[in-house]
Amino acid sequence: MRQGLVSLLLTFGALALVVRGQDAPQAQPREFANSVGMRFVRIDPGSFKMGAEGIYGPVHDVTLSKGFYLQTTEVTEAQWQAVMGTNPSEFKGPDRPVEQVSWDDVQAFLRRLNAREKDTRYRLPAEAEWEYACRAGGQEPDEAPNLGDVAWWGPNSQGATHPVGQKKPNAWGLFDMRGNVWEWVQDWYARPYPADAQVDPQGPPSGENRVVRAGSWFQNDAAALRCACRRSYAPDYGSNDAGFRCARSF
Repeated sequence: MRQGLVSLLLTFGALALVVRGQDAPQAQPREFANSVGMRFVRIDPGSFKMGAEGIYGPVHDVTLSKGFYLQTTEVTEAQWQAVMGTNPSEFKGPDRPVEQVSWDDVQAFLRRLNAREKDTRYRLPAEAEWEYACRAGGQEPDEAPNLGDVAWWGPNSQGATHPVGQKKPNAWGLFDMRGNVWEWVQDWYARPYPADAQVDPQGPPSGENRVVRAGSWFQNDAAALRCACRRSYAPDYGSNDAGFRCARSF
């Protein structure tokens, strides 16, 4: 009798494990690359202090409840050309970050990339996602102590972009999160931030300009390469110091 009961309990336990295994979401791989050669790293959910005192404030608590993937480098000219069939950049080179692309141009790129990859999840990162990744969840300081090691900017850029991935990555394996080109993000621009704690903020529902992050080869002011630094361009504006990197939802 006891043996039969133990056998029955083991059977139900095994079935429960199978059911839980079927219901549990599949673990997301740490990294992946798509057909265009764009490499992505997994960014797990977490909380951090966003912003900085002064014009980049107020500092406020942000929680990202969902993980996502972020491209390890800025989109290159070769990657843009593979998807769009053109190269609008002023500074030519297949491994340089594409520039002279507006926010609107980037949306067209994302539509074509999703169609090419038979996907719907490629997008621009939200501004909060971008800063969380730049700070590596809090492991990276707002102001880098040795900018020349991690960034192409005014003092070392020779007045142009440089191939991506040549400088040291941050703690999460992301290159050029400071300098090289400003990076478009999804959000409309508004100042100041809300002062209260935020969960998965998406920015204001409308506006005139879209946010750019990261600083660029053009900047001589180190403040422009802080994780918290934010500026904006009109969504139809393209510049030789503005590009982007892609995100992809799980």
